[in-house]
Amino acid sequence: MIVYSPMQSGLLTGSFTRERAAALPADDWRSRNPDFQGEALERNLALAEALKPVAERHGVSVAAVAVAWTLAWPGVTGAIVGARRPQQVDGWLPAASLELTDADLDEIAQSIERTGAGEGPVRP
Repeated sequence: MIVYSPMQSGLLTGSFTRERAAALPADDWRSRNPDFQGEALERNLALAEALKPVAERHGVSVAAVAVAWTLAWPGVTGAIVGARRPQQVDGWLPAASLELTDADLDEIAQSIERTGAGEGPVRP
C-alpha cells in the first residue's frame, strides 16, 4: 500500500504555525479545511510539537519522523510526500532510512492520544 500526505499537508512538518494557517490564501484548499482551523489546528500543532523530542534523538526533522511513522505500519510500502520547494525534500528524505524504535512508536502513540490529533489507530 502506498499512502498519501504523511505530513498531513504540512501540519506535521514542525514548521507550520497558527500564523501561517491564518495567512493561507483563499485559493489554498487548506484555508477551508477544518484540520487547519480552531481546535483541530491546535491539536495538530500540539502533535507536531510532541514529535520534536523523537526527531532530536534521531537527529532528523519532525517531518522525517512523521513520514517514518507512516512507513512503520505493516503493509505500507511507500508514501507520497510532497514539497513546494526543493530544500523541503532535505527535511523528510532521512525518513527513508529512519527506523523508529518501539519506545519511539509508544511515545508517538501516547502523543496522538494526549493531543487528540487525527483519528484511527495510533500505533503500528
